[in-house]
Amino acid sequence: MIRSSLTVLLLIAGFARSADAPWPQWRGPTRDGQVKGLAWPDSLEEPALQQLWRVEFGPSYSGPIVTEDRVFTTETKDKTEEVVTALDRATGKTLWQARWPGSISVPFFARANGSWIRSTPAYDGENLYVAGIRDVLVCLSGADGKELWRVDFVTKFSTPLPDFGFVCSPLVDGDFVYVQAGASCFKLDKKTGKEVWRCLKDAGGMYGSAFSSPMMAQVAGRRQLLVQTRENLAGVDPESGEVLWQQPVQATRGMNILTPVVHEGGLFTSAYGGKTLRFDLTNAEGGKYSVTPAWTNKIEGYMSTPVVIDGHAYLHLRNQRIACVDLKTGKTAWMTDKSYGKYWNLVANGNKILALDERGKLFLLRANAEKYDEIDTRSISKQECWAHLAVAGDNIYVRELNALTAFRWK
Repeated sequence: MIRSSLTVLLLIAGFARSADAPWPQWRGPTRDGQVKGLAWPDSLEEPALQQLWRVEFGPSYSGPIVTEDRVFTTETKDKTEEVVTALDRATGKTLWQARWPGSISVPFFARANGSWIRSTPAYDGENLYVAGIRDVLVCLSGADGKELWRVDFVTKFSTPLPDFGFVCSPLVDGDFVYVQAGASCFKLDKKTGKEVWRCLKDAGGMYGSAFSSPMMAQVAGRRQLLVQTRENLAGVDPESGEVLWQQPVQATRGMNILTPVVHEGGLFTSAYGGKTLRFDLTNAEGGKYSVTPAWTNKIEGYMSTPVVIDGHAYLHLRNQRIACVDLKTGKTAWMTDKSYGKYWNLVANGNKILALDERGKLFLLRANAEKYDEIDTRSISKQECWAHLAVAGDNIYVRELNALTAFRWK
């Protein structure tokens, strides 16, 4: 009886920890779209998935950030300023707000999708690092929203205002924050915002401002900052800022948007107007790196970084279809005949994938290298949804264009 009661208590404690799991940055705890913890049910309908609360905001493409007790979101207000809001995770009640002037008008061919704040913030357990569209990075206290420091890259480094704004989502690692801004890649002291090093400088403007977000990984026997610029995939020494290697990646108008994907020592990417590629990286004698194309596939990714399960990448394509690619061979395991919207953001838990498209449609898939295996689907918003999902324990947070909605999976 005592053992049985202890088991129940441990299960309850484990559930509480899973339910409080955080979503601290772009693409989740490990920055690869993977989550662990509670197994997902096989249904997206009520009562399996219930709405907890919904709060209206101005437009944003930033994904929500989730801590144990609060949720952070951004918005562009009246096309003149950017606002960060902290909400109580349980109720959606506003705890604090911070704001600053910030707005641009993106190039005409992209204007149909809006000129809103784009980058997803990062949270280190104490402070929040928020990228404003006018190439500024602001550090806020997570407790009360007090501004601790700000870096205006355009003013400080005399770089052009990026035509598409600050798109990269900051990476916090140890005592530092890494960003692709100011027509470069920067390492900043996270306590002060002071520059530690700067590398991969480019011309800025239309073809200079990066769309991708950096990733820290152990590759070829060395810890590296993986950076995808508009033209190149590169590895950078996080300590010194030395560019260890570079590999050109062709894309229309420099639309290299995916976050670099690492799999068994290989690097995966896919570009709009280019191809889907895997490069093998080896550390040769004398500290020189060798980058070898392992395979190419003619299919084209676009804005959606894939999730990887059992050696296969599940990828949304430029032609709006879904594909499964064998990362060892580069062969397309399958590709759907049907189109599925302009954009998917994907999160994986075990062998299940949760995906949200820009039409507000949520998909639950089973990772299956043999076929597209849809378990359930549900329309959860009548608005556009371009921001990345946040999945924290048994909660799902959806940043609609003009609202933030919290759901609970039972």
